[in-house]
Amino acid sequence: MAYIITDACVSCGACEGECPVEAISEGDDKYVIDADACIDCGSCADVCPNEAIEQG
Repeated sequence: MAYIITDACVSCGACEGECPVEAISEGDDKYVIDADACIDCGSCADVCPNEAIEQG
């Protein structure tokens, strides 16, 4: 199950560089994760300072 970025995201970008498959990109009001590309590794969730990333 892919990770998702919640509304607690403040668009700091800390997660984007941590994704080994480049599944994270900047959206309109927060970063988003491409569920089809996500490999469910959790690297993004580990670095999020706002704990805005969780399993979907």
